[in-house]
Amino acid sequence: MAKLLKEDIIAALKEMTVMELNELVKAVEDEFGVSAAIPVGVAAPAAEEEEDTGPAEVSLILKGISGSKVQVIKAVQAITGLGLMDAKKLVDGAPVAIKENISPVEAEEHKKSLEAAGAELEIK
Repeated sequence: MAKLLKEDIIAALKEMTVMELNELVKAVEDEFGVSAAIPVGVAAPAAEEEEDTGPAEVSLILKGISGSKVQVIKAVQAITGLGLMDAKKLVDGAPVAIKENISPVEAEEHKKSLEAAGAELEIK
């Protein structure tokens, strides 16, 4: 078997859905006996920094739809790069995180486009 390069693995990950990535993480955790969770002791200093400067990364949460569901699905698809069916499943699962660990500026830009499509959002 040929050795996989980092670029090949990254390209394969980009093509996976969120559900497939979640299953992959669980399989890797089980196979190697590790956890992808951040230890509590490591997370505490980061929380102190966030209080001083504001959050460096936020999540964009879809709370509901007040306009056209089709337009919201198309906007979610454009932002996430998901296929049409995956974007529809994501929208149907509201409240749900559309994008996580993004900059506050990027979150505001996405929020404007999604609100224009008829989505109700929250930035956390």
